[in-house]
Amino acid sequence: MRRARFLGLLYLNLATLFWGSTFVMVKDGLATLEPSQINFARFSVAALFFLPVLLGQNRALWWAGLELGAWLFFAYLTQTVGLQYTTASRSAFITTLYVVALPLFMGLFGRRLQWPVWVGAGLAILGVGLLSYDGSPPNLGDLWTLGTALCFTFYIWRMESHTQRFPALPLTGVQMLVVAVASGLWTLFEKPTWDFGAFPYGSILYLGVVASALCIWLQALGQRTVPAPQAAVVFTLEPVYAAAFAYVLLGERLGLQGVVGALLIVAATLISQLSGEKPRPERATEVT
Repeated sequence: MRRARFLGLLYLNLATLFWGSTFVMVKDGLATLEPSQINFARFSVAALFFLPVLLGQNRALWWAGLELGAWLFFAYLTQTVGLQYTTASRSAFITTLYVVALPLFMGLFGRRLQWPVWVGAGLAILGVGLLSYDGSPPNLGDLWTLGTALCFTFYIWRMESHTQRFPALPLTGVQMLVVAVASGLWTLFEKPTWDFGAFPYGSILYLGVVASALCIWLQALGQRTVPAPQAAVVFTLEPVYAAAFAYVLLGERLGLQGVVGALLIVAATLISQLSGEKPRPERATEVT
């Protein structure tokens, strides 16, 4: 059981590590592409990797993937649109509000959570606030990104349930296909122009293969053994990893406020794992 919990946390941390590198790439892509184009391109690339495993899957798995894919599509839609108006750091902070919204929502449905989850959630929000606060006034992008936090709240909650019933690979594949198709319909609404001479091929390839296909699969694997509230706290490490990437690749350094914020997030992650809530079984019951 401990080994399963450790592997689950490892998968979630790896996904969060890769996600920490994506905000700058999305901002870079927005210089030449519309939000719908970025999402359509990245998730089309991601879906290609899973097409072989989707053959012969039953209707129940497709419905589960459709539900998760819908939440994921609206999460990325609101986040990408929001990044047109707000900064990457503000986007990271507001998105992370799901770490508090998720236990509140689950509490409404009668799920009792132990004190480490609530302490960890509070410390995580405080830490992300210190790490990401840039002093600028609220804007339209912040409102859009609040929608992102709400969508990820439901997505993480429902992911916990579906990963107990279905294998991770095809479940992830259906989600990638759903988001790709929905994003394609979005491009028809926006009617953007495609300039393939200025197309950010490298960024889209990374966003599709690593930040979408690989990370969502790792999340599905991780949430089979790590309960949703603890998983949400782990995901708050994203801006910490983003700051680490900025330090290594760009030479950016955190001030004292940022260092304190990063340490609070790490502490929140560790404290949340002290919860008395039982981890998920090592092997989930799959519907094939």
